Amino acid sequence: MQLSKDLQKGEALLIDAFRDKDFILTLANEIKKEARSFKEKLYVMEVCGGHTHTLMKYGLTKLLPENIECVHGPGCPVCIMPKNRINQAYEIAMQKDVILLTLGDMLKVPGSKGSLQDARSLGAFLGFLYSPIQALEIAKKNPDKKVVYFAIGFETTTPMTAALIERCIKEGITNLFFHINHVLVPPPLHKILDSKDCKINALLAPSHVSVIAGAKIYEEIFARYKLPIVVSGFEPVDMMQSLLMIARQFAKNEARLEVEYSRVVTTEGNLKAQAMVEKYFKTREHFEWRGLGDIAHSALALRPEYAHLDAEIIFDSILSKDSIKDNRACRCGDILRGVAKPYDCKVFGKSCTPNNPLGSCMVSSEGACAAYYKYGSLR
Repeated sequence: MQLSKDLQKGEALLIDAFRDKDFILTLANEIKKEARSFKEKLYVMEVCGGHTHTLMKYGLTKLLPENIECVHGPGCPVCIMPKNRINQAYEIAMQKDVILLTLGDMLKVPGSKGSLQDARSLGAFLGFLYSPIQALEIAKKNPDKKVVYFAIGFETTTPMTAALIERCIKEGITNLFFHINHVLVPPPLHKILDSKDCKINALLAPSHVSVIAGAKIYEEIFARYKLPIVVSGFEPVDMMQSLLMIARQFAKNEARLEVEYSRVVTTEGNLKAQAMVEKYFKTREHFEWRGLGDIAHSALALRPEYAHLDAEIIFDSILSKDSIKDNRACRCGDILRGVAKPYDCKVFGKSCTPNNPLGSCMVSSEGACAAYYKYGSLR
């Protein structure tokens, strides 16, 4: 009992060091010093939705000088999911003798036919998971049902789905299927940085993605666009240190790929996890992203040898394939591209709230609109 308390105390002390107010203010002052020598405004895209929430929760944007602006990116797996994929989940869930499983945030995301929460109210069997491995037990307990795991996430969560598939095969489970929606970080960044209205001149790269995939996945982006890129941790000290690293590069008119989150992230990443992903998945030719449209080679699918587990093949005859436009009033797509902020959306905090979301950015715990609603002042 005492050991447990000591461990909790140690963990608290460790985290407190990365939330130290005085250190954060010291870093803010150093950033301001560097910003005095900028020749132009610095637009930093924090790619990951977790970074957006840290910025808003701790008020870090208010500590930055006027010539540094944080721009929100597409690093929220729930937010970028297009309506046609939501519709497919809805259509599968409404089939007889099917149990659809996914992560909790997905239940509220509206498709054109309704949300998965709506499907449940109409009698569909739906469950949300804390861990993908839970799908195994649910499949074992319901041998007369087709259990479908609607898998989402970036490079961070893909190995967990691969591990689940491996267990499913090894244990001979024949009623568990997979609707794969795993996406990759670099392709949408290329599309955003290539767009005519892009003003981004630095990137805060995702941390947890980089733990798995390694900082090497940003090397092509760095080589092509020659802009400062820093892989940042999620704590406020991490983010302010990362912004200082970017500011120092920018002030000297330099560009480097650096890792602030070096206590966890390496250049190569987790090679064992990468091998597991490579074993079960291939890159899709095309995948639609909310707000970004079709992006080539930006998502994963099951390899042909695992077609018997692929829900997109098993349920192909009842799945809609057409692209569906978002609600005209919702600017979620613009926010994911970094050309708008939640405050720029006329329905933000009015007809669009966490209890009544019009777009996915208000639903997800990593969504920019949810962060602004929870931590910002409504205008």
